[in-house]
Amino acid sequence: MLSIRGLAKSFPGPRARAVFAGVDLELAAGEYVAVRGESGIGKSTLLNLVAGLDRPDAGSIAFDGLEVGRLGDDALTELRRRRMGFVFQAFHILPYLDVAQNVALPLALNGVLDGAGEARVGEMLRAVGLSERATSRPSELSGGELQRVAIARALVHRPRLVLADEPTGNLDPESAAQVLELLRTSVKREGAAGILVTHSPVAAATADRVYTLTATGLRQ
Repeated sequence: MLSIRGLAKSFPGPRARAVFAGVDLELAAGEYVAVRGESGIGKSTLLNLVAGLDRPDAGSIAFDGLEVGRLGDDALTELRRRRMGFVFQAFHILPYLDVAQNVALPLALNGVLDGAGEARVGEMLRAVGLSERATSRPSELSGGELQRVAIARALVHRPRLVLADEPTGNLDPESAAQVLELLRTSVKREGAAGILVTHSPVAAATADRVYTLTATGLRQ
C-alpha cells in the first residue's frame, strides 16, 4: 500500500541542513508501524512528505498505486481527503461543533451526507465509546475523550492510510494507553495501514514494527 524509496529532505536557507536521507519503508494493508527518533530528526517531516504536504529533495513515495510526487496540488488534496486519516497531538477538534459533527467532517468534505453517513458516524462513536457524548461540546470532554474523537474522525471515511503524530503527548498514562489500543485496533479492524510517530517507547511498543529515524534512514 505504501512504498518509500530513498527519501531525502533538507531545510534550505542560510543555515541549510540535511534532515534525513536514504529512508526506505514498505507498508501493507493492516500493518501498523511506529517511528521513533531524536527531537529534530524529522519524524513529523516524514509524515508531511508521505501526506504530500511537503516535497522531498530525493526519493519516491508510492501510495495506493499513485506516485505522490507526481501529483498536483488539487490531486494531493483529493488524495488526503479521501484516502488518508490524520491524528495529531493537539487534537484539532473544532470547538463550535459537537462531537458527532466533528466526527462527520471528513464525510461532509467527501459529499457523504446521507443516512449511510449518519450511520457511519454512529458506528465510529460506538467504537470509541462516545455514543453518549454525541451532542456534547468539545469543552465538556477530557483530553482522552478529545483524542478518541480525533481517532473516530480520522477513520470515519475508511481511509487507506492513517498517520498519527505524537497522539498521546498531551495525555495522562491511563488515557494514553486507551488511545493507543484504540488506534491500533481501529487500524486493524478497518484494514488500513498506519504510521505512528512518537518519542515514547511505551507507545511504540504497541506497533507491529518499530523503526528509529536517523540522518541516514530508518533502522529497526
